[in-house]
Amino acid sequence: MAEMIEVVIDSIRVHLMAPQRVVVLKQINAEKYLTIWVGPYEAEAITVALQEVEMIRPLTHDLIKNVFNAFGARVIRVEIVKLQDDIFYGNIVAESNGKEMHIDSRPSDAIAIAVRAHVPILVHQSVMESAGIEPDREVTETNPPVTNDAPPPPEDPNRLSVFKDFIDKLDIDKPDKDKPASN
Repeated sequence: MAEMIEVVIDSIRVHLMAPQRVVVLKQINAEKYLTIWVGPYEAEAITVALQEVEMIRPLTHDLIKNVFNAFGARVIRVEIVKLQDDIFYGNIVAESNGKEMHIDSRPSDAIAIAVRAHVPILVHQSVMESAGIEPDREVTETNPPVTNDAPPPPEDPNRLSVFKDFIDKLDIDKPDKDKPASN
């Protein structure tokens, strides 16, 4: 397991032009990130578990975790082990009767189970090297921090006049002469 890097879920983001979501994983003790495209249902399953929302009935990933428990298996970690042709491959690693089992899984499903089982998420070093990204240090260093030491500029009293004119023209409080009064 020396070739594995532990990560945590940094965020889940929405792509505004497609129904896809992105899970952003952050390497522990480093500023390196891995982004994985997931479907909306998987993103919702991860988010529900992260927020610890109690559902009336078990969702699919809750069911899988319950099946592991019913058969005396314990999920011990999930792994993202390979990136091939822009597809990530993962494993759910469970233990039963002292035997470790690696169960092939989509990373999104493995992550949803990891959150429910409160187990580590690991990424193979080769995956992190090929697909991991680091924030651009030059961009962060060239943008000075914003301070609010200066007083705000004075408000222009005419700035919202177009809205005042619009509201003044509305007949909100005036009864309509053509409509009969309703009782």
